[in-house]
Amino acid sequence: MLIVNADDWGRSRRESDLALTCYRERRITAVSAMVFMEDSARAADAAKEAELDVGLHLNLTEAFTGNHVPARLHDVQSRIAAFLKRNKYSKVLYSFHLRDHFRIAYELQAEEFYRLYGKQPSHVDGHQHMHHCSNMLLEEIIPRGQRVRRNFSFWPGEKSSLNRAYRGATDWWLGRRYRLTDYFFSLLQCLETNRLDRITKLAQTACVELMTHPVNAEEYAFLMSDAYSEMTRSLKAVSYA
Repeated sequence: MLIVNADDWGRSRRESDLALTCYRERRITAVSAMVFMEDSARAADAAKEAELDVGLHLNLTEAFTGNHVPARLHDVQSRIAAFLKRNKYSKVLYSFHLRDHFRIAYELQAEEFYRLYGKQPSHVDGHQHMHHCSNMLLEEIIPRGQRVRRNFSFWPGEKSSLNRAYRGATDWWLGRRYRLTDYFFSLLQCLETNRLDRITKLAQTACVELMTHPVNAEEYAFLMSDAYSEMTRSLKAVSYA
């Protein structure tokens, strides 16, 4: 089974429109929505009209661009962002001082998602994959049993042993609490490394999520190509829902 999920739904009008075109042409099967962004409300209406499968794209690092961002959310998220962007290792560090901030940031965005879509998200992932940061994991802020995005999948030799061990431990932790796909890949990385044939083979016997950003010209061109149609012809395309 293959889930083709477009991130950053609602971040901007262009990103939403390109993803919607891909969905209507049956090139993607789901999207992950950002809330409190400039196109969040319009994108939500479009998703409901198209009966699009939508998850929550939790935003802990990028400034909100919507017109009605709660002051409390702006405050806690700006503090979280400063912490997570301090250095490349901040994601693995736990901040006791910000433990309540992470929960508030998640809950306010989850509440806004429900207000916009009238239902719970079909899945949860994070902008820049920050739903994997230590505070989110150790505090179990995302409700148990939810469908959640796992770490990127790599073949032996593609990452260091330490990197693979950390990702494996994180996925083990996630798997005990949430529902995960068997594998997770980035379309752009696969295009750059010619790995799509491997993913096609995996998706014949396992559940694979392929992340895409249609606003990227290379990804959009491939999604709309005959080569992509041929690649996915024999696969079962599914959504998270």
